Amino acid sequence: MLAWLYYHGKLLNPKVWENDERLLGAMSREFLKSDRLRVLVNGIHAKSGGGVTYIRNILPLLAEDQELEIHLFIHCDQFEVLNVLSEHVRIHLLNFRSNFFYNLFWEQFALPVLAKIMSVDVTISPANYGPLAAPAQIIILRNSLAVAAKETRPIKRLYWGGLTLMTALSLLTCRRAIAVSDYARKALTFGLSKRFQKKVTVVYHGVGEKFNADVSIERQNFLLAVSDIYVQKNLHTLIRALEEVRKTFPDIVLKIAGKAIDLGYFNEIQRVLNHANMNDAVEFLGEKKTDELVALYQKCKLFIFPSTVETFGNPLVEAMACGTPIISSNTSAMPEILGDAGQYFDPLNVHDMVDQIILLLEDDETRFELGKRAFQRARLFSREVTAKQTIEIIKSVVPERYAQISISQLQTSS
Repeated sequence: MLAWLYYHGKLLNPKVWENDERLLGAMSREFLKSDRLRVLVNGIHAKSGGGVTYIRNILPLLAEDQELEIHLFIHCDQFEVLNVLSEHVRIHLLNFRSNFFYNLFWEQFALPVLAKIMSVDVTISPANYGPLAAPAQIIILRNSLAVAAKETRPIKRLYWGGLTLMTALSLLTCRRAIAVSDYARKALTFGLSKRFQKKVTVVYHGVGEKFNADVSIERQNFLLAVSDIYVQKNLHTLIRALEEVRKTFPDIVLKIAGKAIDLGYFNEIQRVLNHANMNDAVEFLGEKKTDELVALYQKCKLFIFPSTVETFGNPLVEAMACGTPIISSNTSAMPEILGDAGQYFDPLNVHDMVDQIILLLEDDETRFELGKRAFQRARLFSREVTAKQTIEIIKSVVPERYAQISISQLQTSS
């Protein structure tokens, strides 16, 4: 069985293991020699958005800790997106038919077996749920479940129902959970946040040094939204608001940076644009690299975050770090993250969105003040702090093993 998992899963790092149980036994003995905490990171669900951002930016920082040994498991189709730029992160590529149910099978049955073979100490899933039988599981509560209530498509409702069930089971069975905001801690513990108070710790995401303000760059006449395209991003409402805003500011355009993940919703947005005859007023930029995003944040007149539901909102802190004037929806985690560094609107009220956008476009002084506040507040969100707090949680879930490793390293150094 163990050999079958490797052979048919085609684990490609450090090499393609053949159907030979003796080789697997030797591999297991080799792994047992480690004098560091071996951490398996379950990256199977990281296809876009915050999960990808977390793996790209936080894993290399975790790997810098000399007491941790980081192993990232992903599907081979994810490699171009998740090729973590650190020689200290060991990437394992799995090759199997990729869909929700196959992913679930590999996560729940294959990964725990591989973890046992590798003598893994801690398992991290940068998603609401992970392999229930994996050792010392840590989950990261970051995917909102409130979207399910707004979804009408049967297959999508089934998906969100499965996600809700797996979140509940993982929360019950995991050793620790990390919530990306206090809103996420309350919303994703099913009203039982007090019961899970000792298990769930809030650790905010951080922003990298590349995101910075440059006052020498003149802001241009466009609005900016940054997000992958899902229904909860509420871009259709923003486009309807833009139609009204252009009656006062006819030259203003909207640029949207992000991948079209939900093609059904993207087609709905296209229908809204066609109906309003506004195709020339909205530009879909697709996914942008960090340097390109920084330039957009620094040049836009106003950054708009219209989401109806977010547990954190990475683009918010990116825009803040670039000193961008921000206008945001007033729901879920947005006020917690943005504080007084932005202006707010009701995301379901087109007229309120229109009024607030026009108000800021007409007031250069207020936009400048909001940009200053945003830049100052961004200092609260550091990737180094995120990594430090995460490392503390990792070491806390296996105190006996961590103490054993610490003693071993002291003896070696002496």
